[in-house]
Amino acid sequence: MSTHQQTGGRIFTLPFMLLGIVAVIGLYYIVERFVLGMGAVANINGGFPWGIWVVYDVVIGTALACGGYALAFTVYVFNKGKYHPLVRPALLASLLGYALGGFGAIFDMGRWWQFYNILIPGNWNFNSVMLEVGLCVALYIIVLIIEFSPAFLEKIGAKGLLKVLDKVLFFFIALGVLLPTMHQSSLGSLLIAMGYKVDPLWQTMQFQPLLAVVSALIMGYSIVIFEASLSNVRFGGKSETPLLSVLGKVAMGLMIVFVAARIIILVSQGKIGLIFAGDFSSIMFVLEMALFILPALILMSPTSRQNGGLLLIAAVSMLFAGALYRFNAFLFTFDPGPGYAYFPSVSEIMVTLGIIAIEIMAYLVVVKTMPVLHRSEQA
Repeated sequence: MSTHQQTGGRIFTLPFMLLGIVAVIGLYYIVERFVLGMGAVANINGGFPWGIWVVYDVVIGTALACGGYALAFTVYVFNKGKYHPLVRPALLASLLGYALGGFGAIFDMGRWWQFYNILIPGNWNFNSVMLEVGLCVALYIIVLIIEFSPAFLEKIGAKGLLKVLDKVLFFFIALGVLLPTMHQSSLGSLLIAMGYKVDPLWQTMQFQPLLAVVSALIMGYSIVIFEASLSNVRFGGKSETPLLSVLGKVAMGLMIVFVAARIIILVSQGKIGLIFAGDFSSIMFVLEMALFILPALILMSPTSRQNGGLLLIAAVSMLFAGALYRFNAFLFTFDPGPGYAYFPSVSEIMVTLGIIAIEIMAYLVVVKTMPVLHRSEQA
């Protein structure tokens, strides 16, 4: 019989403390931002009102946290219950990613003290794409808390509450599929709203929502493979490679669809020649496509999919590919017009690294103290 167990072990290990140093530095600059204002720590300007914080926290961070979303499709929509052992760690990673992304959205705001307005319907701007993104992210964080709560209830022995939750959990699982689909597609719509400022190689207009959802699913499956592989190496237990290999096959299909769609769209829009222009945009496009094609080639082979090391390499490449796609579209090749330039300050970079460190530290604490990772009776 399969169960979830806490891994136990020391929390304050050397890697944990090194991450803590990075987190403290990041928190220092976050406090400085709140006290002295955005201009004291960020290099954003009128042409680049969104710097690395928004692009990583909201655009990329939420996609990296789509493991729970991807597995919700696999387990509940397609009724593949054998993948259920992977759900709880994926939900934990999604919860941490979305929660920190939501927090990041607050300190990304110019007038952060007015964040409560998103909770007041009378103040909503229904012409804003970001309204839908903000509402969906906020609701999805609540849904993730509820979906992950069985781990906490098991920890404290609340069997009665677990039985009650089991009866209504299907509703929150459905929301857990709907909400990410909505806000990921809306992030694609945001690129449509940016119009000519988005480089032609990434401005696919009406196809943006579809590409955003597909890339989020690719990153979701890749983070599940990445996380499960590292957890097995770090904490031991039963290898999940047979399950991960099939997820890799699904991710391969999505990558083929994604790459084919990008090329077909460029051909139909008469932009295919831009790939061979030899400028910065074309180089970044080729690099991005290479990062998608490499793992697809690895995962085409059944033998490679059964190799844990190759699966991990493919997962890392998929993560970089998805992140680069979004960095390219929203920041690296973004052109607001003449007179504007942007490069993140040291404080912006440290805040971003600090958030990543906090997320990893929180994950380690939870898996060591709560029943999250799958264990067989023989493990």
